[in-house]
Formats: sequence, structure tokens, C-alpha cells
Amino acid sequence: MTLKDAKVGQTVRVVKLTGSGPVKRRIMDMGITKGQAIEVVRVAPLGDPMEVTVRGYELSVRKADAQMIEVEEVA
Repeated sequence: MTLKDAKVGQTVRVVKLTGSGPVKRRIMDMGITKGQAIEVVRVAPLGDPMEVTVRGYELSVRKADAQMIEVEEVA
């Protein structure tokens, strides 16, 4: 499952970043790294961007970037 598939209000944990180069660097610069918990706050009507909370900060993540973040549900 990728971050793009996560539902509003759901908390997920990052398993793997599949992007490369500047895209992966941009994702990591936002504090999204392996093992990090992410809460999906809201999704724009057309699905782009997604508003998420990471380490207490609210961030906007593009749909294309969210597709490169593999996650698992937090129980």
C-alpha cells in the first residue's frame, strides 16, 4: 500500500521510499523516513495535494510523491 491509498484520519508507518534522486531527497527533507508515523489529515477534492502530519508538523504532499512512499497501517 502507498501513502496515496491511505484514508483521511488514518495513521500509517513508512516501510520504504521507492523514489530516487531529487524526488527521494525532497521526501526525506520533509522528515518522511523509514519507520516514521504519518497521519493523513485531509485530501484535496481531486486528490492532490494530501495534507499529512509528520513529527508534529503539517505538510502538503503531492499525489505523485505520495505514490512513492510505501506504508503499512498502524494497529
